[in-house]
Amino acid sequence: MKVAKVIAWLGAIAMTAALYHGFFNGNFFADGSILLSNPWGIVSMVDLYTGFALFSLWIVFRERNKWTAAVWVVLMMVLGFFAGSVYVLVALYKSKGSWLDFYLGHHKARLIEKAKE
Repeated sequence: MKVAKVIAWLGAIAMTAALYHGFFNGNFFADGSILLSNPWGIVSMVDLYTGFALFSLWIVFRERNKWTAAVWVVLMMVLGFFAGSVYVLVALYKSKGSWLDFYLGHHKARLIEKAKE
């Protein structure tokens, strides 16, 4: 679990630096229009948002509170894997070393009980 935390921290730090660079040195709309005028830019955006949607499914699955899940999904769609890295960090620390808690969230107890039947 230590390696996962290191990777998630590195992701959050890298995304913080990248977002800072983009917001302060770029023009979101001008740069975005250039990106979307390129066929491979469109492929990249579809790929990126497909990943966001799939990651968001995991968030919705593991969160008990649907409002909490909705906030995280919105953050994912707006901030990308900066939010994803922070979400993973929160989940890793809350799981206290248990991979089942990390992956399954509040479903763990129910699924273990079902497996015993």
